[in-house]
Amino acid sequence: MLTLFHAPQSRSGRIVWLLEELGAPYEIEYVDIFRALSGTGKADPANPHPDGKVPALLHDGALVTESAAIALYLTDLFPRANLGAPAGSPERAAYLTWLSWTAGEMEPAYWSRIRGETEADPIARKRYDAVNARILGALDHGPWLMGHRFTAVDVMVGSAMLWGREFAPQSAAMDAWLARLSDRPGNLLAAARDAAPAPLADVA
Repeated sequence: MLTLFHAPQSRSGRIVWLLEELGAPYEIEYVDIFRALSGTGKADPANPHPDGKVPALLHDGALVTESAAIALYLTDLFPRANLGAPAGSPERAAYLTWLSWTAGEMEPAYWSRIRGETEADPIARKRYDAVNARILGALDHGPWLMGHRFTAVDVMVGSAMLWGREFAPQSAAMDAWLARLSDRPGNLLAAARDAAPAPLADVA
């Protein structure tokens, strides 16, 4: 059984999206991460993430955390969905690189942009420009980041870009890609499941 520990309006939303794309049976446990992060309360005791964050995925007693690790775990677990790249396949190296690059390069570059650091720091600006060049360069070769096939890479990168589109450069290719992502049934289903069905209980 797959159980995703999820906080509404957080990074774990992209794992909800990926699970919908995979067609995987899963349950959501809604947890609160914001009291602990803001210092206004204790970590939610229902959340098994060792840092009190999300996403966290429990699969038959095995716990996986960090979005890239969960994406790899799930696409390996459900190979027939064809959203990953099997070990030993020609695409595997690029697939692993994209997943790690999202967390290691793209997200830090965009947080620098959001905080306004790219205006004053030439290193931050260079990193931000390089990230956009990589995304746009990939879109030159296909409708999706890994070419002509939609993969978990599009979910990982695209979820962040949909949230932070105003901080990205103007680009018709990027707009078209994001529109394709927005219209995917899996994304629409994930958006509907994002919010908790009832207020979370207070944690003293």
